[in-house]
Amino acid sequence: MCKQANQVDSKLKTVTSGDQTEVLIKGRWYSIKDFARKHPGGRIVNFYRGKDASQAYREFHTRSTRADKWLKNMKSRPAKEGESVVDTDALTKDFVQLRKDLEAEGFFKPDYVHVCFRFAEIIAMHAIGLYLAFNGWLMTGIAILGVAEGRCGWLMHEGGHNSLTGHIPTDHFLQVLTYGLGCGMSAAWWRNQHNKHHAMPQKLEHDVDLNTLPLVLFNLDAAAHQKKAPKSKTWIRMQALLFPNLICSLVAAFWQLYLHPRHALRTKHYAELVCMAARWGFIFAYLPQFYGFWNVFACAVLANGIGATYIFCNFAVSHTHLPVVKADDDVSWVIYSAKHTMNVDSGAFGWVDWWMSYLNFQIEHHLFPSMPQFRHPIVSKRVKALFEKHGVPYLRMSYVDAMKTTFGNLDQVGHAFYG
Repeated sequence: MCKQANQVDSKLKTVTSGDQTEVLIKGRWYSIKDFARKHPGGRIVNFYRGKDASQAYREFHTRSTRADKWLKNMKSRPAKEGESVVDTDALTKDFVQLRKDLEAEGFFKPDYVHVCFRFAEIIAMHAIGLYLAFNGWLMTGIAILGVAEGRCGWLMHEGGHNSLTGHIPTDHFLQVLTYGLGCGMSAAWWRNQHNKHHAMPQKLEHDVDLNTLPLVLFNLDAAAHQKKAPKSKTWIRMQALLFPNLICSLVAAFWQLYLHPRHALRTKHYAELVCMAARWGFIFAYLPQFYGFWNVFACAVLANGIGATYIFCNFAVSHTHLPVVKADDDVSWVIYSAKHTMNVDSGAFGWVDWWMSYLNFQIEHHLFPSMPQFRHPIVSKRVKALFEKHGVPYLRMSYVDAMKTTFGNLDQVGHAFYG
């Protein structure tokens, strides 16, 4: 898109509070000294030390009355002249107004019929997949079970963003069930990590989704900011071929068998451990009584690999090939969504919307993370108009082009890393 006369600068003005123990929210500086230990969302609050966190606070705490109560009780002071830049640039002002309009029009309200359909879908897919797998349609059943596992990942993602029922405890409970039973993973771990990604997507030393070594590398600039180095030159050079199925399967297995159970145990999320145990008990204790252990084991490994490949490859198209933000740079909430994520077109009859559970609208999802995701296609037209008004690119590709770009980037980075 060509530049327009009113194109915005992606950088924010630097705001400082005199020290790095305060964050700016809606014109007031709040002391966060020692607050990270108490913050329910973890150390993500440290990302905004000395910075304007107004948009992030609004989007992360849309439905949380508890957060507003905490904020009122925190030590604060009004921002001095020149310290506050909240809502002052034209793009942010218009974004804030758009958000208010969308909220008033009901776009953030949950749809319980839609939620029931989503859960009915994954239950039906598991039932059909199990029946087919053990009644003469083995590979078809395994494929359906793999996709069902991936769709549990899509569904729990929405629960983690509090956009299913709109009631935070209920959404988190549904996320625990869906992620624990459906994927064998920890909802609390996911929320802790994923919120860091949403706070500052593609920002070095902030977005945890950039920390992918030693198994895979999506961006050359990210390599120098990671603690782990690749174990094999050949592996990285071949990562475009290895990523679907093998790398995705290894990541999923590491999460399921070590990282997520350890986190749930360490943080005392015992309900998550119960759900994980129930999943593995059903697969490896109950089913083998009828079909034999090794038959069930082989089917489970294949289905797990399909599920991991399905969801990780589809997530990869949204960010991994886009530019990163330097660790010491700051960009606005809207620019993070505009320049460091992208959309995938809905395709014929909206098949991509179903296949990616509406997360093909990543721009809208990053702008409004607590909005029910099935409303993103409608909202996208107004977001696109907002971006065009301010000369901001609205990045979008077809599904095929997005996959080509993603795997082309993997191949290019893999070969360029070692020269």
